[in-house]
Amino acid sequence: MSNGPKDRRWIALMVLCAGMLMIILDVTIVNVALPSIQHELGFSRSGLAWVINAYLIPFGSLLLLAGRIGDLVSRRGVFLAGLAIFTVASAACGLAGSQQMLIVARFVQGVGGAMTSAVILGMIVTMFPDAREQARAIGVYSFVASAGGAVGLLLGGVLTESINWHWIFFVNVPVGSATAAAALRLLDNDFSKGPKRGADVPGAALITAALMVAVYTIVEPAARYGWADTRTLALAGLAVALLAGFVLREKTAATPLVPLRIFRSRGLAGANLAQMLSAAGMFGMFFVGVLYVQQVLGYDAMRIGLAFLPVTVVMGGLSLRYSERLITRFGARTVVVSGLVLVAAGLALFARVPVSGRYLADVLPSMVLLGTGAGMAFPALAALAMSEATPEDAGLASGVFNTTAEAGSALGLAVLAALTADGYRVSFLAAAVLVAAGLAVTVLVLRPAPAAASAPEAELVSA
Repeated sequence: MSNGPKDRRWIALMVLCAGMLMIILDVTIVNVALPSIQHELGFSRSGLAWVINAYLIPFGSLLLLAGRIGDLVSRRGVFLAGLAIFTVASAACGLAGSQQMLIVARFVQGVGGAMTSAVILGMIVTMFPDAREQARAIGVYSFVASAGGAVGLLLGGVLTESINWHWIFFVNVPVGSATAAAALRLLDNDFSKGPKRGADVPGAALITAALMVAVYTIVEPAARYGWADTRTLALAGLAVALLAGFVLREKTAATPLVPLRIFRSRGLAGANLAQMLSAAGMFGMFFVGVLYVQQVLGYDAMRIGLAFLPVTVVMGGLSLRYSERLITRFGARTVVVSGLVLVAAGLALFARVPVSGRYLADVLPSMVLLGTGAGMAFPALAALAMSEATPEDAGLASGVFNTTAEAGSALGLAVLAALTADGYRVSFLAAAVLVAAGLAVTVLVLRPAPAAASAPEAELVSA
């Protein structure tokens, strides 16, 4: 095997994906261990939610800022710093002997997770400027980002049942350390050659505060009291006011943190909106689906992970082997449309599961449809979102894309969790509606790509 720069890039991609997988796993791996954590540390039911929320709030609010800092300073530096923070915080979570220590450590974990994941997609698109190679690399990234949730359910069950809940955090220490060591060797230094003066501190404070208030509103008062509650409305109004202040600031700042020109891209804006709505449906489905197989079918932690494994297997096969070929042959927009149709169909099929359902007859067909649709749609959405990003703005575009995915996930979790009171069928139908809305955005907002060359011609050009 050649050890040239081309092969080195693909090894570096594996390192970036290892970092992303560790972050994504942590989002879902904790869910399986929540009952054990509650029993040992004495959390109340409402207090237990903060084991999740303490991570989601900094993670969702710092993605955009971390992505832009990577553009202005060094994406490699932000990635490595995030890995270090996340790894140390994971060790602190594993050692936690009190509720307070665990919640604080989870907050710090969220900070490290945001820094690590915000710049990965930006590094990928600059490492792979060729359209065909970039599509293949984004397919690998999208598989890791999308399928990591299902893997986390399985790994969480294995660790919690075979050892104890502390090891769902301790496992991050050797993985994070090994990933950092490999990153130091394989990722090139990318210190920005642009101006270092005039950092937009007010803009950074406004956007971080706006996103933090928005994520907190979704995961706490909206989930607990509903969207019409005065506390929810007041905080939502504050988030909107902070966001408006940020926009005004960026219009007048000499060196804006987030140049507003990036949002003039129809492709980036449409892909991110479709991503947010689709992620809301998919992430919410995982939450409601876990509740269904656990509380209705009576599955334990291990069987829950195995139940969702087909989603990962099918998604992986498409993302890793075929997404690049499909995007190159048919165009990213067409692949997104086809994929979201399958995801919506899978969720609608899930809505018909009976109370006394059987896995093979009632659950598995939906899992296959969801895995197929997600394996097609999410790599293509990432390609659309990053297609018009310049090398100088790649980190920002990556941060925006990850932020919309996180916001969509939090929104889906809050909405669908509230709807479970009316039954699982209602929640699954709502998830299907969210994905259908993402499909509508794709059809109405994103323009079809110009007619491509025939397959043989395309292969000749890319050769």
